[in-house]
Amino acid sequence: MPDHMTTAEVSELIRTPAETVRYWRHIGKGPRSFKVGRRVLYRRSDVDSWLEAQYAAGDQAGQ
Repeated sequence: MPDHMTTAEVSELIRTPAETVRYWRHIGKGPRSFKVGRRVLYRRSDVDSWLEAQYAAGDQAGQ
């Protein structure tokens, strides 16, 4: 797995439309991202951390 992921790759990983991932980025809800020129990238470690936080938040909601 690459160290940096595109929006499409993140979307495929979490099985969510790319448009939703873009919207989350816009409102500050999704994984941390950065731009290289016009391209938006995500560090794999940031995506993994964000997914763990989502899991933990869902686990707390179920209690």
